[in-house]
Amino acid sequence: MIRLQNLTKVYSVNGARKVVADDITATFPTGVPVALLGRNGAGKSSLLRMIAGTMDPTAGQILSDGTISWPVGFAGSFHPDLTGAQNARFIARVYGVDGDALLDFVEDFAELGAHFHLPLRSYSSGMRSRLAFGVSMGIHFDTYLVDEVTSVGDAAFRRKSEELFDARMRDSGAIFVSHSMPMVRRVCRMGAVLEAGRLTFYEDLDEAIHVHERLLGG
Repeated sequence: MIRLQNLTKVYSVNGARKVVADDITATFPTGVPVALLGRNGAGKSSLLRMIAGTMDPTAGQILSDGTISWPVGFAGSFHPDLTGAQNARFIARVYGVDGDALLDFVEDFAELGAHFHLPLRSYSSGMRSRLAFGVSMGIHFDTYLVDEVTSVGDAAFRRKSEELFDARMRDSGAIFVSHSMPMVRRVCRMGAVLEAGRLTFYEDLDEAIHVHERLLGG
């Protein structure tokens, strides 16, 4: 369970006040993949970062009785001078998981070959994404945060990534941001729509998508 309690986030943009979370109180249930929908600029990524703990709210709090991932596929915390293997081992240490097991998993999954033991600065963007996705999926979380990225690489690798993500969803939940409604329908069971700082939760995913698409059309 993830509970948003009177959550507020206000930015100042060019002297103007922008509210992306306006006293939101809502609960994301345990073990359920929930689509987080909203137009561009609504604040979906900001909300994910607050839930992940990498951004502070202006007011309110976020409560959880389970473990929460960083945004899946995010490579921003990797150090460019460390190898892929060293970055994976560092993440394992931070999250208190078996470093050798995580390294074995990521090396096998990401298919980076010798590059796994080369500095991250030598990686292409696709290689960085494969490493980041592998590290994210190599650690079990009760809730995975997903911001547009669930698979990378060629068609075969994308299929493998989707199969792995689906396997994780059998035991975990997710808060899932995507502009692809076919992907949302494939992955999610419920939906929440963020609009003008307000979050409305829908147990019926189709209703959430209908509301979201109506707002886009308006």
